Amino acid sequence: MQGTLALMILKTLDVLGPLHGYGIARRIEQISQGVLAVNQGTLYPVLLKLEQEGAIASEWGASENNRRARFYRLTKDGRKQMQAETRDWEQTAAIIGRFFEVKAEDLA
Repeated sequence: MQGTLALMILKTLDVLGPLHGYGIARRIEQISQGVLAVNQGTLYPVLLKLEQEGAIASEWGASENNRRARFYRLTKDGRKQMQAETRDWEQTAAIIGRFFEVKAEDLA
């Protein structure tokens, strides 16, 4: 669904702090237990969009293997956005959950 990757990025940065793009992608894959594979062609446009919206900020730094990398961090506005989107997702998940639980006799 639209906005899913953005929310995963925001939550990853909220929990783990500043990370470079490759680190964000690997953490999302790790948290999903390998079910989700995030490629650069998908990740970086979302990072750019989040940065343009003010949800994240970035700066250059050195990665673990001493390579130059752009590190992203959550901003105050990004934290607010993440909290609002989390509430929306929780509400949507609860509604969908109710549809999976309903039986024909419940509707009679």
